[in-house]
Amino acid sequence: MTETTEALRVFLETWEDTPEHAKQGFVRLMERLSAKEGLKLEFHPRPGLTYSLRASYPHHHRPLLLMIDVIEDQPRWLSVCFYGDMVQDPEEKGAYVPGGLLGEDALCFDLDTCTEEAVRYVEVRIAEACQSVNDGCRQ
Repeated sequence: MTETTEALRVFLETWEDTPEHAKQGFVRLMERLSAKEGLKLEFHPRPGLTYSLRASYPHHHRPLLLMIDVIEDQPRWLSVCFYGDMVQDPEEKGAYVPGGLLGEDALCFDLDTCTEEAVRYVEVRIAEACQSVNDGCRQ
């Protein structure tokens, strides 16, 4: 088990979900990403601030595909960020963040409550981001 995997395991084991279901949303999105062939996941804990799950596609020219941040707040909530030119936002649920993802413009979706609709909307954005990378992320 890698240090990243162990840190993620401990984080998930000690995270008590709330009625907003941020933990459930995080796990669902993480599992969606884990199923993508060739996608690399890294976990970067910054206790008291954020816990970031970063997905990268090693042969892509950008260092990240997307980032899921667990924002340390009461209750915790999720912010899922993509490069602004990799996804669409037809329902305008995201926020445009200039320089928001490793210095490049980002489109971020804040999930204060992880409803089925909200998580599904982000899952569609994940599929779009994968499609924007060469042949996409294979399942």
